[in-house]
Amino acid sequence: MADRTTTGANDDGFGATSTADDVLAGIDLSGRTVVVTGGYSGLGLAVTRALARTGALVVVPARRPDAARRALADVKGVEVDKLDLADLDSVRMFAERFRRGHNTLDILIANAGIMACPETRVGPGWEAQFATNHLGHYALTNLLWPALTAAGRARVVAVASGYNPDWSIRWDDVRFDRGYDKWAAYAQSKLANILFARHLDKVGRARGVHAFSVNPGWILTSLQRHLTVGEMVAAGWIDADGNPVPGLFRTPEQGAASLVWAATSPLLDDHGGDYCADCRISRDGPTDNGEAARLWALSARLTDLDVAADDSR
Repeated sequence: MADRTTTGANDDGFGATSTADDVLAGIDLSGRTVVVTGGYSGLGLAVTRALARTGALVVVPARRPDAARRALADVKGVEVDKLDLADLDSVRMFAERFRRGHNTLDILIANAGIMACPETRVGPGWEAQFATNHLGHYALTNLLWPALTAAGRARVVAVASGYNPDWSIRWDDVRFDRGYDKWAAYAQSKLANILFARHLDKVGRARGVHAFSVNPGWILTSLQRHLTVGEMVAAGWIDADGNPVPGLFRTPEQGAASLVWAATSPLLDDHGGDYCADCRISRDGPTDNGEAARLWALSARLTDLDVAADDSR
């Protein structure tokens, strides 16, 4: 990846094999508040543990709060609350509870997601991957906007995937009503994560809110729960005995490194809207600001939330 990264924000020595603890060494986040969606399993759990060790208060909104509390029982400085990103009423209720208990939000890591699930409809008929991975986080960010802007300098990190230029938003069929393809739907949701961060930074920079999207690399977690062993063998991810192909996957702690780097690195103080990988700003991501603005407008119509419009009044 070294020949595909920009300069300026890429000279701190971290990379693909760094861990979240490596990136956060010497960083004190005492007094800071962080929200990590899905922060109780896989990649999110590694992020939560690492950030809690810096002294931050980490709030973990979870669809399964009891499971989250069990997973985080040994972690100090963590609060668990209920949140279903596919249910906008649930998102609103979580945001209201958060704002009653916390005046500011310094870091929001939009990590929770689903991948390649069977065709599922949520809310008013939305496709589940787009709704969960993108629209739920879009709504959450808008509803937590007062806390983000009150922090003075806040960061939002959207967890994406390895960008492919063939990815697209199906503007004329975003819900896949004309035929469902689980991988195309996943790609659409991950492209939406990248475009969302790009436009969010434009919306928020005057209020001290910067946003980044991150490719954490390949990690075997519960994200693959909708795939069969046969599918993963055919993809070359695991062998017939279920063992990961050597050298292909990172540990959750290594995947978490780029997330916490985007959330905390002082080298990014003058950046925003960028797509990051391997603790670097990458040249691989999309650069079409028009697409990002179009997605923001679509998301605003679907959720009836738009802090950009509110701020302009």
